[in-house]
Amino acid sequence: METYLIEKLGHHGDGIAAGPVFAPMTLPGERVTGTLNGDRLENVKIVEPAPERVAAPCRHFRSCGGCSVQHAGDDYVAAWKRGIVETALRAQGIDAVFPPVLTSSPASRRRASLSARRTKSGAIAGFHGRASGAIVEIPDCKLLHPDLMRALPVAQALAVTGAGRKAELSVQATLSEGGLDISVIGGKPLDEPLRLALTQTAQEQDIARLAWEGELIVTRQSPDQRFGRARVTPPPGAFLQATKEGEQALLDAVLEITKGAKTVADLFAGCGTFALPLSERAEVLAVEGDRAMTAALETGWRRAGGLHKLQARMRDLFRDPLRDDDLKGLDAVVIDPPRAGAEAQTRALADAGVPLIAAVSCNPVTFARDARVLLAAGYVMGPVQVVDQFRWSSHVELVAGFTRP
Repeated sequence: METYLIEKLGHHGDGIAAGPVFAPMTLPGERVTGTLNGDRLENVKIVEPAPERVAAPCRHFRSCGGCSVQHAGDDYVAAWKRGIVETALRAQGIDAVFPPVLTSSPASRRRASLSARRTKSGAIAGFHGRASGAIVEIPDCKLLHPDLMRALPVAQALAVTGAGRKAELSVQATLSEGGLDISVIGGKPLDEPLRLALTQTAQEQDIARLAWEGELIVTRQSPDQRFGRARVTPPPGAFLQATKEGEQALLDAVLEITKGAKTVADLFAGCGTFALPLSERAEVLAVEGDRAMTAALETGWRRAGGLHKLQARMRDLFRDPLRDDDLKGLDAVVIDPPRAGAEAQTRALADAGVPLIAAVSCNPVTFARDARVLLAAGYVMGPVQVVDQFRWSSHVELVAGFTRP
């Protein structure tokens, strides 16, 4: 059997040998054997382990696809994630300064997308297997918050109630102040008997709020989230940062970058993760393309009371970026786009000469592309804070400030 030398760790967490040959759960410097299937090595055995190798803390690691790098030590993973950002920036000709990576604790994920389906004896729920569509049950998961683990039997109960014989439910579960906030897609078409059955399941499983295919079934407790002093009720399935620690790390960086600003725009504002805490010290223009999230943000601001003026505006910033007249008089802009980045809006910010920009990103490649636009317009980039709130995965988030001398 041929031996392969792992040369580097890819962006998805697989070790890569010459060829390229991709070997899951391996590390650079290791010599491994296995069965080659196309460009992927299967049935991998470690012949010579790397010094960075550790015992995976979760017994589900080898079969579950929820984590990709539990076999590496924390320091190594932090350096790898910083390296992903460095590589993306250097591809655009950008050098950066990096403070230490901020990593969320184990068992801290407060939201997860679970898969569930019916079986002959009931139902199963968990994550998809590694390189597989099969559902792997995860009763000892080291990733999810202990309170979120209760979503596993909840997902099973919902599959029994409303999944077709061969269909798979996607169950988005989020911890809220009121309890579990559940949004389901992939289930049976909603009719009155199913609505009654789902309402009964929600009561039996103590679900705070249940939505089915985008339609609200029942709200038993308000599924509120706290953003600074404000309490917000997000629409079902709305985006939320994966961990409280990660959210706080991103927020702390944004607050530090925008310190002293009296008027701030928050673009791609969501339900107010940054806009509402910012409104405790500045006037805020919060712009978001989703009507329901915009309404939730504004309601949260009104309900809080005592905050600075906030204007919540619904606008598709991809098709209709804010431009000179919209940006006039602002001291700072916070921009937190989806993975696609926001090249058009970034160019508009540069053209308008906004004095200070706090850029938040979940995609180092599109962040680097958009950063290049700002640097070419004369901005100076500050330290790049990498935040690892998707622990043991390949996902990376970051924040950086841009100033115009």
